Amino acid sequence: MERERSAIVELFTKGHPSREILKILKLPLNRRKFVYRTIRRYKDTGKVEDRARSGRPCSVTTPSLGKVIAQRIRRNPRRSIRKMALDLKVSRCAMTKIVKRDLGMSSFKRKKVHFLSQLVKEKRVARCKGALGRYAVENLEKILFSDEKIFTIQEATNVQNDRILASSPSKVDEKFRYVSRIQNPKSVMVWAGVSKMGRTPLVFVPQGVKINSINYREMVLEPVLKNIGRDMFGGTSFVFQQDGAPAHTSNVTQSWLHDNFPGFITKEEWPSYSPDLNPMDYSVWSILETKACVNSHTSIKSLKRKLCQEWNKIPQKTLRAAIEALPDRITRVIQNEGGYIE
Repeated sequence: MERERSAIVELFTKGHPSREILKILKLPLNRRKFVYRTIRRYKDTGKVEDRARSGRPCSVTTPSLGKVIAQRIRRNPRRSIRKMALDLKVSRCAMTKIVKRDLGMSSFKRKKVHFLSQLVKEKRVARCKGALGRYAVENLEKILFSDEKIFTIQEATNVQNDRILASSPSKVDEKFRYVSRIQNPKSVMVWAGVSKMGRTPLVFVPQGVKINSINYREMVLEPVLKNIGRDMFGGTSFVFQQDGAPAHTSNVTQSWLHDNFPGFITKEEWPSYSPDLNPMDYSVWSILETKACVNSHTSIKSLKRKLCQEWNKIPQKTLRAAIEALPDRITRVIQNEGGYIE
């Protein structure tokens, strides 16, 4: 704390305004008042130490306790304010003040992400650098992004944001209060593709059929992809994107695409382990699941019907926005040296 105050005063005496001081010291916005108070105190007294004040001096939220807490969090940030308060025998309110007000920290939810080894990160950077021009905003019009996803008959729920409003949970009907789950729910695999010009129909993989190179070609590539150039792109050529699934990267599939769609993105060009770069993964699928699986379904037939209905309702401007976010994401992958961007 004292070190920060000294740094603030030093920058202020050099002529830096308060907003610029926040940026230089990389302080969060919730520390603005701290910066303003420090500058005001220096102007009034010529010092940064606390002014003499009336009343009982602070006995709990002291700088020494703040240092102890900061050291604990530095060693392991996965800490609970409640548990730290119990361990240090202070109130939860006092602990919250120290963590949020004095240390300028907030609680953030940990995210589940795909594993990235150092080798994968290096490949992501190299392939993203090679793709910058190809995925520029002006070149996105002719790219069809595709992916597969498994949907179940169960209700989709967001653990973080799915809340109910009531005076007491016991007063809420069970259908709103609980989200039921069963083991091995019925499910269906769906393939789809989107571009700035439109969307493909949903392709449902029959139950029990494994997607290999042959099934992928017979169920998706030949019946759907061959008509896309005419139906979506007005008979002109387009670029086809797919991820690194085995059925996509096999020699059989790559050879077929080379013969029929020479401009497709090869397995050597698309960054592997990169769902954060596919609009279907980072945007479109979640939109569809939120709409189609807001309630559980009694059968696969009901699920398919709802998926088709909601798929056709997604506004085209939403799909365009998802695709137009790609160039910025590629740039962020490069800036993060192939690491996570979300």
